Amino acid sequence: MSEQEVVEEKKSARPSWMKMKPAELEKIVLELAKKGESPAMIGLILRDKHGVPKARLLGKKIVQILKENNITLKDEESAMNDKISSLKLHTGKNKHDYSATRALTRRLWDLYHIKKKA
Repeated sequence: MSEQEVVEEKKSARPSWMKMKPAELEKIVLELAKKGESPAMIGLILRDKHGVPKARLLGKKIVQILKENNITLKDEESAMNDKISSLKLHTGKNKHDYSATRALTRRLWDLYHIKKKA
């Protein structure tokens, strides 16, 4: 085995203190996804509430688990539209919040590129 393979094996090795089994993890991920959580939020909840440092340590990525169980994710464009609408609301109420105005400009730019890519 090469040195890089040894390093990769150590990274993916499950810690001895971790008690959760892959079936339990999959069940929790599916419950959270049905509640409407994004994969990123599911990862944070697993880390904070269930003590799972990385879902991948148990064999699969969160997105892979969702795809295998035919759970669709919110598409990128609609998520971006939600962010833009909340930022527009905020900048309407807080006209001197220049960082929010800049964030709105960046989100609009990102949305333009998402639409252009599609």
